[in-house]
Amino acid sequence: MATLHLCPLIMFSMLLYSLAFSSAFTPQDYYFSSAQEKSGFSPQDYSSALEKSLLFFEGQRSGKLPPNQRVKWRADSGLSDGSAANVNLVGGYYDAGDNLKFGLPMAFTTTLLAWSVIEFGSSMQNQLENARAAVRWGSDYLLKAATATPDTLYVQVGNPYHDHSCWERPEDMDTSRDVYKVSSSNPGSDVAAETAAALAASSIVFKQSDPSYSEKLLQTAIKVFQFADKYRGSYSGSLSSVVCPFYCSYSGFQDELLWGASWIYQATQNPTYLSYIQYNGHVEGADDDDYSFSWDDKRPGTKILLSKNFLETGIEGLELYKTHSDNYICSLIPGSPNFQAQYTPGGLLYKGQGSNLQYVTASSLLLLTYAKYLDTSHGVAHCGSATFAADKLRALAKQQSYMVGFGNNYPQKVHHRGSSLPSVYAKPGHISCGDGFQYFYSSSPNQNIHVGAIVGGPDNNDNFNDDRNNYQQSEPATYINAPFVGALAYFSSTT
Repeated sequence: MATLHLCPLIMFSMLLYSLAFSSAFTPQDYYFSSAQEKSGFSPQDYSSALEKSLLFFEGQRSGKLPPNQRVKWRADSGLSDGSAANVNLVGGYYDAGDNLKFGLPMAFTTTLLAWSVIEFGSSMQNQLENARAAVRWGSDYLLKAATATPDTLYVQVGNPYHDHSCWERPEDMDTSRDVYKVSSSNPGSDVAAETAAALAASSIVFKQSDPSYSEKLLQTAIKVFQFADKYRGSYSGSLSSVVCPFYCSYSGFQDELLWGASWIYQATQNPTYLSYIQYNGHVEGADDDDYSFSWDDKRPGTKILLSKNFLETGIEGLELYKTHSDNYICSLIPGSPNFQAQYTPGGLLYKGQGSNLQYVTASSLLLLTYAKYLDTSHGVAHCGSATFAADKLRALAKQQSYMVGFGNNYPQKVHHRGSSLPSVYAKPGHISCGDGFQYFYSSSPNQNIHVGAIVGGPDNNDNFNDDRNNYQQSEPATYINAPFVGALAYFSSTT
């Protein structure tokens, strides 16, 4: 097991998995001067990283792989998913290093991929179609999950306890592919409203390129949101140990209801949803300040999204969300009167030891998106007596995602089943549930490089263990990568 002490600049490039770090750097190197920043990597380097970040999603695909699949160590998997309930749930994404399909993080991943395309698609150039394909792989699955049975949303495929007792390729899965759902009698407003958000955001992505598909997504989003709002309850309560402790809805479901309504409003401009937002934003603290944006808590993202409507049109009643957005942004800026974030000695945002980089990538997307909204309205972020312009927000985002270089020195033992085991093309014979652990416990590097993956990241002292058994630091996840797609797209178009 290798323990590395890394500055975040190096850590972030390393966690793109195809980028390099250098042990010659120290945490102090993180605080680079403006001259050093200007001599950093070119837009072409960020474009290459963007391509790799999208390749990661191809490595996470479940279902029948298309002819243009570029990640060649993967093959078809989960082709009977849904059959346990006599429905078709083939497709979608495995959320992380396991072979499960969890609806809440998958929907959140799809929403943020869509948001990345909506805000920064114009900067993606030759990667735009790959980004749309990544969105569509998620939205296609969510459509199936939402329309298979009336007043029902399928939210998970695979028994987590059975899956986690095995270490095998998705192509070899011989664990039970149990199917779980929320319904009118067993509600799940959080996962349903997030699914509605994902479908609505995706509808915006495809509005010009595929209008009929876009309309189907939007109409389904509206129906799923109505279901979420009518049958209220947390899916953690309905599904209990099946989703907990894996993806418990700790924040409840009010934040997702507001998030879902906000995305449908963006897609429709229907004043009914604006009224819903203005009325329900005050219910049960859904519009309270919160400083952690993730697959569980959507409040900061909702406020940033709604601030766009206020900044662009001055809609009465939405100025509150500009204030809340400022509070969130100010909490991240060192030196701000409202500063309350924690950073590692090297300068990396630190929220917790489990998959910390999910918060880093998500905050980077919010910083860049809010900066874009401020630019459009010639506005600033108000932090008590101080103000910060959009350039300050972009600089902070870049510090969290600045790349040091490309090379061959990257994590070798990522906590990921398909990556760690030999490909079915290299070793066609079936590798059973227990037999795969020889690869899990091996000191050798993973058999397949999962290009573009961002893993959980270092601890609060910038230490990173390149250890397959340390899933908190070494496991990648779709919801870590999704917001970074937008950040990379932005930086690929700037110098």
